[in-house]
Amino acid sequence: MSVTIYHNPRCSKSRATLALIEEKGVVPQIIEYLKEGPDAATLKRVLGMLGKSPRDILRKGEDAYKELGLGDTSKTDDELIAAMVAHPILIERPIVLSGDKAALGRPPEQVLDIL
Repeated sequence: MSVTIYHNPRCSKSRATLALIEEKGVVPQIIEYLKEGPDAATLKRVLGMLGKSPRDILRKGEDAYKELGLGDTSKTDDELIAAMVAHPILIERPIVLSGDKAALGRPPEQVLDIL
């Protein structure tokens, strides 16, 4: 089974999710998305796997959210995705991919359904 985690090692939920995956004997591919963020096509694919819209995974407490005016509901999905690609800190974490399934590790136990 191929498992990938979009991970931020400074985030406690991300660390807990990674630990939970490893406790299950799975060695995931770890993508530190703040260093190597997804491109727009990848982010769209991940959103489709999650069954979520870009607004659903935006971190609204980040400075970039306010600075870019992302609370404006007239912003299109493509505009939100472009903002997340340019500023990966805006992407909620962690996101875990397993095959054609994905889960947001908030809480970390949510990823167990796809492992």
